[in-house]
Amino acid sequence: MPRPFRFAVQSFSADSATTWRDRARKVEDLGYATLHLADHILGPGPAIASTNHPIQDLAAVPAIAAAAAATTTLRVGCRVFCIDYRHPVMLVKEAATLDLLSDGRLELGLGAGWLQAEYAAIGLDFDPPGTRIDRLEEVLGLIDTLMAPGEAKVSGAHVHAEGFEGAPQPVQKPRPPVLIGGGSRRVLSLAARRADIVSFNFNNRSGVLGADGMKSGTADATATKVGWVREAAADRQADLELEIGAYFTFVTDDARGMAGGMGKAMGLSADEMLAHPHGLIGSVDAIVEELERRREAYGISYITIGDNVIDAFAPIVARLTGK
Repeated sequence: MPRPFRFAVQSFSADSATTWRDRARKVEDLGYATLHLADHILGPGPAIASTNHPIQDLAAVPAIAAAAAATTTLRVGCRVFCIDYRHPVMLVKEAATLDLLSDGRLELGLGAGWLQAEYAAIGLDFDPPGTRIDRLEEVLGLIDTLMAPGEAKVSGAHVHAEGFEGAPQPVQKPRPPVLIGGGSRRVLSLAARRADIVSFNFNNRSGVLGADGMKSGTADATATKVGWVREAAADRQADLELEIGAYFTFVTDDARGMAGGMGKAMGLSADEMLAHPHGLIGSVDAIVEELERRREAYGISYITIGDNVIDAFAPIVARLTGK
C-alpha cells in the first residue's frame, strides 16, 4: 500500500502580519498539510543577488510561531533550519518551544547549510561540506538528548551540552518528526539513518542556484538519490516519508510550451523538464497522473510547492488527499 500523499507550501515573505496570518489560514483551509518557511537572513543587495536565491523577508522562528497561532490543525516548520545560523542548544530549545506552543504541530527540518554568499555576508565561516555534515549529525544527537528527560551530557567536536536538562519538553514524543534535506549522498544517507522525513534537493555544491543544481535533480539523478536512501535506510525504509520540493510548478494547458522555454534556460529538453522531479507542469489531470507515477517510481509522497501557486494547485491537493 503506497504512503498517502501530503502537500506543503513553502513561503518566503509577507508584507504584513495580516497577510501572513491570512496565508496560513488559507493553506490550512485548502487542505495542505504543512506551511514551511525557509531559513535565510539576507535582505536585498548584491550578496543575495549573486546567489539567484529569492529574498526571505521573515525570520523563521517568529513567523512559524505566528502561523501556528493563526491555525488549528496545520503543521508548521522550516524547510530547513540551517544548523550554523544558531547555537545548537538554542536551536533545540526554540524547536521544543515551537512544538509546545503549537500543541505538537512542528516538523523539524534541518540542513547543513549551503548558501556560501550568505555565510560571507554575515561573517560566518563556511566550513567544508564534510565538516558541516559532521556538525549536522552531532546536532541530531543533541536533539535526541535535550528532547528527552534527564540531564544532558554531550561533548563532541561541534556540540557541547552538560549539567542541565532540556526545557521545555516537546509535545510530540519522543520528539517532533525530523526532516533532513540535501542532495549529496552523505547527507541523504544520514537522513535515511536518522530522520523521519527525507527531503530530496539539488546538490548545491556550487553555493548558488542555477543550471548545475537543476541538472543534479533530473529524473535519473533523483532515481540514483532514492537508491542511496534505500541502501542506507536498510530496515528503516518503511518508516521513512520521502519529500521533494516542486520548485517549478505551473498548472497550465500548454505544458510542452512552458517546459520548452524553462528547459532551454536550464540546458534541458522539454521532455526532461516535464519529467523533472522538482517540477510539475501541466493540467490538473496531468499533474495528478504524474504525481501518482512518481510515487510509484520513487516512493515520494510528500510534495512542497511555492506560495505563488496555492490556489492553482489546490484542486490537485483535493483530488489526491480527498480534502
